[in-house]
Formats: sequence, structure tokens, C-alpha cells
Amino acid sequence: MTTPFQRARSEPQRALRRQAILGTAAAMLSEMPVAEVSLNALSRRVGLAKSNVLRYFESREAVLLELLDTACHEWLARLGADLHRGVDVRAEPMLRGDQVAAVLAATLTERPVLCDLVNAQASVLERNVSAQVAAEHKRASHANTAVLARLVREQIPELGEYDALRFAGATLMTTGAVWIHAHPSQAMIAAYEADPDLAATRLDFIDALRQTLEVLLSGLLARMARTDSV
Repeated sequence: MTTPFQRARSEPQRALRRQAILGTAAAMLSEMPVAEVSLNALSRRVGLAKSNVLRYFESREAVLLELLDTACHEWLARLGADLHRGVDVRAEPMLRGDQVAAVLAATLTERPVLCDLVNAQASVLERNVSAQVAAEHKRASHANTAVLARLVREQIPELGEYDALRFAGATLMTTGAVWIHAHPSQAMIAAYEADPDLAATRLDFIDALRQTLEVLLSGLLARMARTDSV
């Protein structure tokens, strides 16, 4: 049952209402995957009619895009310290690349909500929003990608700025792709359980992501070394 709606009449009141909606959606994501978070369920949880939630966010997807931007920012805020602990700056570039890949995979594994949101970003979340919301999200996304590129270059300065940006963008896209393949449907889980040969092919998220990022970084470093030698 929803509570009587009272319009927020000041910007601080509107901000509080928006934060209540975002906080409720974040709590739901800790309990269920992105696909199960509906606008109706969110409205019930926050105690507002759906039409009233839409006064603050134009769609369910707009809520989730803002949570994605926040989750990515929070991950990056801690990533610098994690990379500092996990990377030996005295090691050769290729080994540092492997260490960076390991840290990225491990820290993303610890943030399943972020991974699930990244997986849904292009295929779902960006499909039911206005041009204004899409533009705001893309600006935030590009800013987060630039931060990730900078953090990677701090550990691997041999990587050029352009290649660091390419790697950062590929990291986020790869995370979403590996996440969905490592979290199969119930039918696929049943097939794995019934056939040991199939079960052996099931992806482990952290290992698959780490290995893919290792290959990406080693390839970029090899291309950079070949270019420098010409």
C-alpha cells in the first residue's frame, strides 16, 4: 500500500525523494538481478504510486542507469589502492599487465551488482530513456572510463593514453559479456548438472575475465613495443 503523495516543493525535498528511490532500488538489487527489478515493485517498496516515482525518474531504466554510474564511481574510488597493493612496480610490463588484470577481475567479482548493471547497460538500460538522460549517462560513463584508463596507466606507464582508454572501455564491455555467460539460465544449469562434459565448459567469472583482460593488455603492450622498435 502506498503512502499519500506529497509533492516535494523545494530542491532539497526533491533531492531527498530521489535519494529514497535510488536507495530502495539499490536495496532491491542486493536481493535480485536487474531483470527482476520492475517499476511496480520499486514503487511498492518506496511507498509511492508508480506515477509519483515517474515524477522523479522518467523510467525504471533511468533509475538503474544512475545506480550504474554511482556503482562504477564507487568501484573506481577504491581501485587505485587495490592496484597499488596488487601490482609490483618493479616487474616487467607484461607481468604488471597480468597483475592489473588480476586486480580488476578480483575487484569486479566483489561487486556483482555493478557487473549485472554493466551487462544490462546497452541491451536494456539505454533503451527506454530520453536523449537527455542518455547524454547525462554517457558523459558520466566516459568520465569513469577516463578514470579507469588513468589508474591503469599509473601501473603500466608504457601503455599509451589512447591504448589505455581503449583497454578501459573494453574492460567494462568484457565484464558485461563474461558476467552473463558465467551466470547461465536454470535450463543451462540443469544441463551442466546432468552432463559432466558440459559442466567442464562452464565459465568461472573471475578466471574468464582475468584471462581475457590479460590477453587484451598483453596484445596492446606487444603492439606498442613493436611500434617503438620501428
